[in-house]
Amino acid sequence: MNKAEAKKRIDYLRDITAYHAQKYYDEDNPEISDFEYDMLMNELKNLEKQFPEFISKDSLTQKVGGTVKSGFKKVKHEVPLQSLQDVFNYEELIAFDKRMQKLAEETGIMLEYVVEPKIDGLSVALEYKDGILVRGATRGNGQEGEDVTENLKTIKTIPQKLTENIDITVRGEVFIGKKEFEKLNEERETLEEPLFANARNAAAGSLRQLDSKITKTRPLDIFVFNLQSIQNKEIYSHFESLNYLGKIGFHVIPIHILCKNIQSVITTIDNIGQRREELPFGIDGAVVKVNNFELRKQAGNTFKVPRWAIAYKYPPEKKETILKEITCQVGRTGVITPMAILEPIKLAGSTITKTTLHNEDFIKEKDIREGDTVVIQKAGDVIPEVVEIIKSKRTGKEKEFKMPQFCPVCGGPAIREEGEVATRCIGIECSAKLFRTIVHFASKDCMNIDGLGYSIIETLMQKGLIKNIADIYSLTIDQIASLKKNGKKFAQNLIDAINNSKKNNLDRLINSLGIRHIGTKTAKLLARRYKTMDNLMKASLIELSLIPEIGEITAKSIEDFFAQDQTKDLIEKLKHAGINMKQVDDVIDERFVGKTFVLTGTLENYTREEASNIIEKFAGKTSSTVSKKTDYVLAGEEAGSKLEKAQKLGVPIITEEEFTEMIKE
Repeated sequence: MNKAEAKKRIDYLRDITAYHAQKYYDEDNPEISDFEYDMLMNELKNLEKQFPEFISKDSLTQKVGGTVKSGFKKVKHEVPLQSLQDVFNYEELIAFDKRMQKLAEETGIMLEYVVEPKIDGLSVALEYKDGILVRGATRGNGQEGEDVTENLKTIKTIPQKLTENIDITVRGEVFIGKKEFEKLNEERETLEEPLFANARNAAAGSLRQLDSKITKTRPLDIFVFNLQSIQNKEIYSHFESLNYLGKIGFHVIPIHILCKNIQSVITTIDNIGQRREELPFGIDGAVVKVNNFELRKQAGNTFKVPRWAIAYKYPPEKKETILKEITCQVGRTGVITPMAILEPIKLAGSTITKTTLHNEDFIKEKDIREGDTVVIQKAGDVIPEVVEIIKSKRTGKEKEFKMPQFCPVCGGPAIREEGEVATRCIGIECSAKLFRTIVHFASKDCMNIDGLGYSIIETLMQKGLIKNIADIYSLTIDQIASLKKNGKKFAQNLIDAINNSKKNNLDRLINSLGIRHIGTKTAKLLARRYKTMDNLMKASLIELSLIPEIGEITAKSIEDFFAQDQTKDLIEKLKHAGINMKQVDDVIDERFVGKTFVLTGTLENYTREEASNIIEKFAGKTSSTVSKKTDYVLAGEEAGSKLEKAQKLGVPIITEEEFTEMIKE
């Protein structure tokens, strides 16, 4: 993988992990399994390790997922509530042990571990003053969480008063037991209320209710698993701390095994795994922690994870069933996903009736047919998946499956591009992907409609006020104001932002349409070349392909997009709404015409985006990679491999001061 491909993949992984982290941590409504999310994060970590110049503070590899929900008071954690580094095999676990052994030898401290089940719930901190519960907070982003004290007080296993008058902060996991979860969903089904996807979502959603009366009706429980801080008492190890916490009244995690070496750790993990289905609570792994607190201190922490602990994720459970039918569903990004309709089967504590078959290649590779006997496993105990076909049980009546040529929702073209595994609906008015289409349209780099964010878009859609992109421009102040208490000011600001977006240059509109392979730079290139939307819509495939920066795949994507009746219909609606369809040339002069700049390092007076815009206003181009064709490398502080490559190739390197001189009027 070259750097350009790596950068593109890293950007995609950051976006997709951020989206799924929001669904998991903030909305308590995950769309993928923990296992799939772990695999995405693993790939992102490995790519950032291979290409460190692309590491960003915005990446979830550099911070804990989760934010503070509006409506709750923010709480700054005295001791950060960090996440754990995940491992998926014993080789990684042994590598962790070797690091800890080396540290133990250097410090002369005895190395022991404590192994515990990793409870699948919501992490919280409980703070006590003189033995009285004074505050409880969710993990949030690790540094700051939500004050959910009143909700936590409704949980019977959280003591309001300890048996000792002590100042102490502990960490625990709020969860709902397996039987309690089944009963809760049965009650909701009787009342015709939406069912919870799994126990973790139910627990998280219950604890983060703004009304504690609702929380009180939910069967929440807690296991305390960590001593965060304590005053006027010396405790030297984790095992000792858990025994003490149990003694003073906490509901301590019931399984915590002291292990003298890594072989004992592995045996304990295996034992817990074998008992997994018998446990009355859900787990998604086992946690291994260094026992001695001084050795933990010597090991230290990264910003996101402690170096003295690790989480082992168990492989999923497997069972056989019959695949009755293959149907297709369209996701929010337009990807058409084949779904297996299954003979109901009980797996990892829940009844499975359907699962994803991912894509056409997955079906062909495994030779999956309707009527097959299949082996199902639950990845991360959340999402089931087909892992094997039992071909010896075929009867000859099984049917092969073919991906649809048209979207099953809107009837638009279903296209699979060369080199891609996904089949996509490219209809811009497809109702299945409308939410993501509008989020992209309104985003900062597109039409930049400030205030039109995730939650507002979702609410507008739920109320039927937005059914396509053009409906944004029909919204009224009264409609928007009705979404919030005292929402007149917000409504006026949003209407102003919507009206201002009508004046945007054509390149922003092109970028906002979500055409495959078209980003900010290509949108600017097309807008400057064709000047009007009508000209671009008339451009032929051959003409587009001849543009050096475009290429055949992108050209075909543009042609396919504008050939659709849906697209033509939307453009007409946007014209009618008064959206600018022309490019106003913002080039000041052509001093950089034909010149390519590469930006690297941190600039003091410009962001990367600002510097790129300035270069483009002087008719220049920017690139993410250094080559012999690069004319200048603009290097700021902490410039990395791009600077080194420029030096090797003899590419001119300029400082920020020199750049400022070059752009003077």
